[in-house]
Amino acid sequence: MSGKDKTTPIQDAYQELQGKHEIKRPIVKNCLKAFLVGGIFCTVGQAISYFYIYFFNFTEQTAGGPTTATMVFLALLMTGFGFYDRIGQFGGAGSAVPVTGFGNAVISAAIEHRTEGFVLGVGSNMFKLAGSVILFGVFSAFVVALIKTIYLMIGG
Repeated sequence: MSGKDKTTPIQDAYQELQGKHEIKRPIVKNCLKAFLVGGIFCTVGQAISYFYIYFFNFTEQTAGGPTTATMVFLALLMTGFGFYDRIGQFGGAGSAVPVTGFGNAVISAAIEHRTEGFVLGVGSNMFKLAGSVILFGVFSAFVVALIKTIYLMIGG
């Protein structure tokens, strides 16, 4: 056991006191709210997908692109009008994990820096958070496609 693992009686008393006054987080309640919000987003996305399939003759495979774009656009609108922040406060990770969280991240940075101008404010700050997501998403897709191509070339 190293010297860093030992605590003094004063530190132990402080930890006990801190434990008594610590606010208990409602973990189960938060998980249920996140599940509910994420489920609603996914249900709306599925409805939009069915809309594209039914009215525009997309297939299940080809409806994903326009559905994703529509969900991101809806998230941009909700963020711009201030609704997404309230949804995020209620649903936590349930609002951040779906693709709508990506749209929210992009437009939030743009709104925050709009006073600095369109080029230096909006343009340069819009993709600070989302840029890494785009970069690693594109790079990962490239690596997977490269592996698949090599596998198919060697006769897999």
